[in-house]
Amino acid sequence: MSKRWLAERRNDYYYKKAKKMDYRSRAAFKLKQIDDRFHILRKGARVVDLGAAPGGWLQVAREVVGPTGKVVGLDMQSIEPIDDVIVIRGDIREEETVNELFSQIGGKVDVVLSDMSPHISGSYSMDHARSVELCHHGLVFASKILKKRGCMVMKIFQGDLMQDFLAEVRKHFGEVRLHGPKASRSSSSEIYIIAKGFLG
Repeated sequence: MSKRWLAERRNDYYYKKAKKMDYRSRAAFKLKQIDDRFHILRKGARVVDLGAAPGGWLQVAREVVGPTGKVVGLDMQSIEPIDDVIVIRGDIREEETVNELFSQIGGKVDVVLSDMSPHISGSYSMDHARSVELCHHGLVFASKILKKRGCMVMKIFQGDLMQDFLAEVRKHFGEVRLHGPKASRSSSSEIYIIAKGFLG
């Protein structure tokens, strides 16, 4: 990490706000802004967050769903424990991960979140392609665990493969929109797919 990058992060509004509010990442505000606009989360909902480390989205989801809801974080990395959040370390492409989720949460879920990103290579076309691939895996996973009429939010890097992937998402959901929350960095190519009304 360069000194310039570290300095920019320290001066970042959402980074400082996350520190002040004890969120694990500035990304927490992306989910807050998405939910304020699209009302994805609700009290009592069952929520799964893919690529959940370090846990900022898990914290936000936990706040919204309340004590009657359930929140599960999945990641190949370890996640420090969060009160009343189930954490599973596993690969979403593996059937055993799906089975463990079902055993932990006791059935299908209302919402699937994904802020997954590929390891940045520096090649835009490669990073875009890897992002689309991650989203594809997330969509396959969601199709196994979402309740009918459930919702999904996933990050994707914009590029020439995105429209074909959106066409695939539309086969599974009644409403699909794109949204760029204010908390996304202006230099980022990321955008979020908001998919509602899972068709089952």
